[in-house]
Amino acid sequence: MTTADGFAAAPTRRAVLAGAVGSAAGFLPTIARAVEPAGANPAITLPGAGAPFEPNTLIDIARARAAAPYGAPKTDDVPAVLKALSRDAYEAIHPVPGRAVWAGRDFGYEIEPLLRGSIFDTPVSLFTVENGRVQPVAYDRDSLIAANIALPDLNADTAFSGFRLRARFGDGTDLSNFALFQGASFFRLVAEGQDFGINARALALRPADSRGEEFPLFRALFVEAPAPGQPIVVHSLVESESAAAAFTLTLTPGREASVAGIDGTVFARAELDHIGLGGMQGSYLFGPLDRQRVDDLRAAAFSVEGLAIRNGYGEPIWRPVHNPEALQVSAFLDRGPKGFGLMQRARSYDDFEDDRRHWEQRPSLWIEPQDDWSEGAVTLLEIPSDSELNENVFAYWRPKAKLAKGGEMRFLCRQHWSKGWPDPLPPDLARVKDSRCGHGSIGNRRLFAVDFEGDGLTRPDEIEIALSASTGTITRQDRFHYPGRRTLRVLFELDPGSERASELRLGLRRGQDRASETWLFRWTP
Repeated sequence: MTTADGFAAAPTRRAVLAGAVGSAAGFLPTIARAVEPAGANPAITLPGAGAPFEPNTLIDIARARAAAPYGAPKTDDVPAVLKALSRDAYEAIHPVPGRAVWAGRDFGYEIEPLLRGSIFDTPVSLFTVENGRVQPVAYDRDSLIAANIALPDLNADTAFSGFRLRARFGDGTDLSNFALFQGASFFRLVAEGQDFGINARALALRPADSRGEEFPLFRALFVEAPAPGQPIVVHSLVESESAAAAFTLTLTPGREASVAGIDGTVFARAELDHIGLGGMQGSYLFGPLDRQRVDDLRAAAFSVEGLAIRNGYGEPIWRPVHNPEALQVSAFLDRGPKGFGLMQRARSYDDFEDDRRHWEQRPSLWIEPQDDWSEGAVTLLEIPSDSELNENVFAYWRPKAKLAKGGEMRFLCRQHWSKGWPDPLPPDLARVKDSRCGHGSIGNRRLFAVDFEGDGLTRPDEIEIALSASTGTITRQDRFHYPGRRTLRVLFELDPGSERASELRLGLRRGQDRASETWLFRWTP
């Protein structure tokens, strides 16, 4: 595994990737005419009420759209009363009990369509599919409770920005939050009892690229009526100036982990030389590795603790994330990755001591490719932020190969949205449990503590420490063994000298064998 890194100045600590937040609104599906996303080519229509919906329906539409000129959706027609809503007021809109899509039916799921409003101005056409036939979702303002707001009459074709999905977990009787599709091509899942956290992206184009990022948008979402107790299937049409794409997501709610199987096909309107697959993003304000600029009574504030990778060579990697002073881009070159994800390993209230946001309840997201992703790089963006609401950490797979204009690319993967640590490791390898940093002995030296945890650390005298720094000097190295906690702490000091960055690498070995995952970190002042 090799690492290629780039740096770019950030104009402000508020420079962040846009994220998605959500609210709930509920409607009953009714018969309606065939509809088109605003700005779409009128010659390429979406299926209307009663039309058949087959496995290739959306793929054929995406392929046709990619061959036609792009029509951007109209976003300036959101009624003022909805556009002016604060985030809290927007999220307070919710459905009248019993008026969500499929309410009272024994599917184990309910759909709550979300209005356009606040920061969500892109129209998304919503449909259900039952018995292979399409039913557009209609707008009914009487289905909503919106305190102190007179909801306007809206055209159902352009009323919605996405939907929230509620589900029954296990053999329970109640429905609770399970999935959210809203904003660009963002979607979220949770396991039972969790709060929404990490955002996944159906497709990313040119993230942190000097040419500017292009955000593909949901244009239409079709939700298949499931059999009771079975997974639910969501089909999405995604489109932007350079591409159109069709995705089929098979979603399974779980108590410890919810799973999404993804089958995606991308069609290129123009040559695509910077594609992001399996994209995911979360927030990181501060933690044990970077408290020097923080005046906050909490112990930490983040929905993502680090990036885990299991590369194609079988090496497990743990890269803690942090909140830098300038945009940082890290690329972990690979071939045939076995998996990667943004993890929330901190699972105790004491890790955060945040009585409002409860970061310990946010999911980890691990992705497993289900076909050959060939050559490319797991890419990590760390973006300066001064707000815990900014989703300033973004990870994705960047294929090395370009997709030519007129070309198409299919990919398969499985997502695990988990309460625990879903990134798999052999039982004999120790994990990184914690990483800390503070001032060193003198000058600008920095002291690091990395805690490895595992059953294989019971004989610490057999463990060798492999530690290196790309620049600067390691001036101190110690180890501390805590058998009761199955933990080995490695303490070391970095003297960076006049350098402005150093790539640190740490692992445990037992002779020629790996005894832990590899800890990587980029130090910057």
